[in-house]
Amino acid sequence: MMEGNMSSAFLEFKVGENLRYPGVGHAVIDKIETVNEKKSYIIRPLADTATSIRVTVPIAKVNAVGLKKIISQKEVQAIYEILKKRNEKEKGDQTSWNRRLKQYKEVITKGTVFEIAAVLRDLFLLRNNKELSSSEKDLFRNAQSILVKEISLAKKIKTEVIEQEIQMIFAS
Repeated sequence: MMEGNMSSAFLEFKVGENLRYPGVGHAVIDKIETVNEKKSYIIRPLADTATSIRVTVPIAKVNAVGLKKIISQKEVQAIYEILKKRNEKEKGDQTSWNRRLKQYKEVITKGTVFEIAAVLRDLFLLRNNKELSSSEKDLFRNAQSILVKEISLAKKIKTEVIEQEIQMIFAS
């Protein structure tokens, strides 16, 4: 996939660096502490996330818990291209909603931001052809929220601006 920063080596973060923590949302590294010669990141969810509990993640567990770096400006453009792409989903997905729901939940919890963008696009296209189930609507909002925050952090601009940009992409 496009995220070249994911390898078998541990991702390294600096104090003050923003990141995405699946299941928690976007967060910031508050500090790095060493206990018994083992380093850990102390992570604080950003103010607009659902939880405010600080989390300690041993550096050796960074990949296992799925911490991800915020995308670059170049990668933002790749996200926009994914959102603009129209494919066979436009005609209506024949997959049952519960199977689709399971696949999309997996992507949102463990996938890359590029895969999340594809889920958002597919749900948007599906929504144009038929009513989404309430669970699919929740997934749509969740995927959109993750993308908006991620792009906002990457571009260092307000989420409202990103929401408008995404709406314009879908309107075209």
